[in-house]
Parts: sequence; structure tokens; C-alpha cells
Amino acid sequence: LQPAAKNLLAERGYDPVLGARPLRRTIQREIEDNLSEKILYGELANGQVVIVGAEGTGDEARLTFRGVGARP
Repeated sequence: LQPAAKNLLAERGYDPVLGARPLRRTIQREIEDNLSEKILYGELANGQVVIVGAEGTGDEARLTFRGVGARP
């Protein structure tokens, strides 16, 4: 995770009342679900290292996923 991605997850996963408890759901929704789709659709391959970054600002911000390394 690049620093911008960590900041985005922390921002979206924090709730003033619940603290960081919603962070787990945010990680599932923002990272795990997206990674699963990219693997299923062949955008990422077995053996690749995935670099998670972020682009955009505010509500328009989104995580980016880039696979590096071996590709069959």
C-alpha cells in the first residue's frame, strides 16, 4: 500500500463514534472486492505483486491497483 492509499482507507474507515472499527469493512469493500474482480477478469495474474495507490481527491478519490512482476 502506498501512503496515499493508506490515507484514503484511514479517512473512509474512521467513524467519530465507532473509531476505527469500520476500517475492516472498508478494507474488504475497497481492496478485497476489487482485487477479487481483477483476478477473476484476468487483469491481475498469479505471482504478481499488486501495488495499491490512490488518485483523485475528496469523494472522487479512488484506489488504483497495478500488478508488477511475473505474468504467465
